[in-house]
Amino acid sequence: MAARTIYKIVSEGEWRAAEAAGRFEGSAVDRKDGFIHFSTAAQAPETAAKHFAGAHDLLLVAIDAAALDLKWEVSRGGALFPHLYAPLPMSAVRRVEPLPLCASGEHRFPDMLEMPDTSAKEE
Repeated sequence: MAARTIYKIVSEGEWRAAEAAGRFEGSAVDRKDGFIHFSTAAQAPETAAKHFAGAHDLLLVAIDAAALDLKWEVSRGGALFPHLYAPLPMSAVRRVEPLPLCASGEHRFPDMLEMPDTSAKEE
């Protein structure tokens, strides 16, 4: 896949527990589904709107996709999404940033999102 960096939207509490444990086992939804859900830069805003609407205390975690054995699987709208069928090691984490709500109720994404590579077919 073209994405070098993938993103996980997670509650601050879940993430701080993962940092203390040294790895992220996934959110409750991830554990139920049997894999950790990630998004590309292009997918992250829609993921936030669909699954985290109105949620406070969220973090956006940037992850080195090359450091993981990802499966890119069809999901929302037929797009390919990165999934990890193992715990996320902290060594793959590039950055962690707050994901605050704007006055409009949408999440304000930091400038850390890399732009999608339009030279390859992006999910």
